[in-house]
Amino acid sequence: MIDDVTHQLGAVDRTVRSGTRDGAPTRVVAISQTYDNAVDDVWDALTNPARLPRWFLPVTGDLRVGGRYHLEGNASGEILACTPPSHLAATWESAEEVTWLEVRLTEEAPGRTRLDLEHSAHVDPGRWKQFGPGAVGVGWDLALLGLATHLSGAGDLDPEEAAAWPLSEEGRKFIASSSERWGTANAANGEDEATAAESAARTTAFYTGQPL
Repeated sequence: MIDDVTHQLGAVDRTVRSGTRDGAPTRVVAISQTYDNAVDDVWDALTNPARLPRWFLPVTGDLRVGGRYHLEGNASGEILACTPPSHLAATWESAEEVTWLEVRLTEEAPGRTRLDLEHSAHVDPGRWKQFGPGAVGVGWDLALLGLATHLSGAGDLDPEEAAAWPLSEEGRKFIASSSERWGTANAANGEDEATAAESAARTTAFYTGQPL
């Protein structure tokens, strides 16, 4: 794990917005970070089945456009678009729910790459009020922490340590800060500030195993 997880939290941009898909309203959770790595290197880290377990999860499946992937212990889905080394789109299917993931890479300067990830979903209003964007946003913050650690050369993911880390003191602080930041992004998108803060607190409790 990178030494300064507080710096990692500040290195990430988070936005929330409303959208539409198939004629129905969606909530869009967007997260971005810039890395001191070339586009080809970041793309390889995101798409190479041999590298994904080093910072995220093992992946299997028919890894081509129109094929299906499966992330061990997590989501499955269909690969909708793939334009190396800049664009990847896929469905994100979990708990019988289909949502949509889109990733774009942009070279900001030689050896420097910006990652933009958007996760959109048709969300039940009651569930959105309960947890807000942090329900998925905190998970992506944790994923980007793993990616930043990997790309910086600070080390690779140990699955057992990664599973235990959110319940450590450092992990709880990271998750609480991530939840608060997603609450701020939610309020910036028009949510009542008190409701956004309450949703963020419930998200923290969910990720850290506290009573809701």
